[in-house]
Amino acid sequence: MGPNEIHPRVLRELADVVAKPLSIIFEKSWQSGEVPSDWKEGNITPIFKKGKKEDPGNYCPVSLTSMPSKIMEQILLEVLSKHMEDREVIRDSQHGFTKGKSCLKDLVAFYDGRTASVDKGRATDVLYLDFCKAFDTVPHNILAAKLETYSATLSGVVDMLEGRDAIQRDLDRLERWAHVNLMKFHKAKGKVLHLGWGNPQYQYRLGDEGIESSPAEKDLGLVDEKVDMSWQCALAAQKASHILGCIKRSVASRSREVIVPIYSALVRPHLEYCIQLWGP
Repeated sequence: MGPNEIHPRVLRELADVVAKPLSIIFEKSWQSGEVPSDWKEGNITPIFKKGKKEDPGNYCPVSLTSMPSKIMEQILLEVLSKHMEDREVIRDSQHGFTKGKSCLKDLVAFYDGRTASVDKGRATDVLYLDFCKAFDTVPHNILAAKLETYSATLSGVVDMLEGRDAIQRDLDRLERWAHVNLMKFHKAKGKVLHLGWGNPQYQYRLGDEGIESSPAEKDLGLVDEKVDMSWQCALAAQKASHILGCIKRSVASRSREVIVPIYSALVRPHLEYCIQLWGP
């Protein structure tokens, strides 16, 4: 819960009572271009990602804000998304944070294009880039200016390219774009996969630093190794086996009523995530 300690269920149960006063606050906030100061506060909760738990860098901070602010954010998101969709600002290839799209659809579209290229005997290079603290460092003034260029009134991906030079030119453009927009790439996380027989394995650079070649990378949670999913299958089975071992040691009951819900909640998601793509 956020700083106001209002549980979402409270708003759902009292929707008929709170809808009118909340709508007045939302309208006032929109017209004035300001939001209540309480909405700017949040409870920061560290979420462990991976690695050593003693290293603070292995935690992702999640900010829990008040529920009324989240409701207004959703209202604004729907309006802005519809506006951008009508003006065709967001390309169809954009899958992240896009309604009607999913990790599975993104991976299927990506792998279809990539495997088709490899099947034709073409040397194909795939680059993975990562921004440093992308959500924390986006300059709000630049973001607002970009929205205004698309007549959004405010009050308050990898493309398959052929040719080393074309890819390097795009990398140079990305680096310049990041510099202009006060963003920074996490260059240590940048990787390139060289696919296809006879791939010359060109060395690409991002700014002044070379991009390291990698035999396998995680793509939206899926491990890709030269378009071979055998490693992904093995890792999914290993993770499921590890969780089953934890359940066996910590849950005394062996009844179906107890085990099945636990299995469905903790094990099946790892075995069924994008199974349509990598299933053996």
